[in-house]
Amino acid sequence: MRIILATSNAGKLAEYKRLLSGVPNLELESLANPMHVVEDRDTFYENALKKARAVAAVTGVPSMADDSGLAVDALEGRPGVHSARYAGSDPTAAQNNEKLLQELSGVPGDERTARFRCTIVLVDGKGRELLVAEGACEGRIAASSRGTHGFGYDPLFIADGYRETMGELPPEEKNQISHRAKAAAKLVAGLRELQTR
Repeated sequence: MRIILATSNAGKLAEYKRLLSGVPNLELESLANPMHVVEDRDTFYENALKKARAVAAVTGVPSMADDSGLAVDALEGRPGVHSARYAGSDPTAAQNNEKLLQELSGVPGDERTARFRCTIVLVDGKGRELLVAEGACEGRIAASSRGTHGFGYDPLFIADGYRETMGELPPEEKNQISHRAKAAAKLVAGLRELQTR
C-alpha cells in the first residue's frame, strides 16, 4: 500500500516510517514539492483531515496527515490547535514556550496539568476518510524549560510517572510514550485490518 504523508519534513517522514514499520508492504512517501495547507480548523481532527484531503486531491494517492498540540487545563485547553503559532504568526519554539510559562505564572504545580494530543487521518486517493487514530500523553507543565532533546513544548512537558521533561528524555524513551507513538500504534492496527479486507 502506497501512502503519501502530508509533509515535506524529512524528520517527520523518518519518524513515521519507524512508527509504522510493523505494517507489511507499506510504502510511505513524503511530498516531493512542499505544499502549504493553512491549519485554520477548530480541532486537530479537522486540520489533519484538511491536510490529507489536500494532498490526495493533488496526488490521487491515499494520503495521511496529522495534527497535534498541547492542551493545558489551567488555560482552558490552550494553546490547543494553535500550539505551533501560540506566540504569533511565525514564532520560534522558545517564544511559544516563554508565552506559555508567562500565562502559567503563579499557577501551582498541581494545577499545571496538560496533555499532548495527536490525531492522524488517512484518506483514499479521492479524499474519502479511511482511518482516524488519536493518541494522548498526560502530564504537567514544568516551572522552567529543561532539556535539549525533542522540539516544541518538549522542554516544558513532564509526562505522568516521570520527573524529567520530554526534552530531557532520550528520544527512544520519549517515542515510546509520546502522543504521536500512541496514535501511530492505533493507525498500525487499522492499516493491518485494511490490508486484510
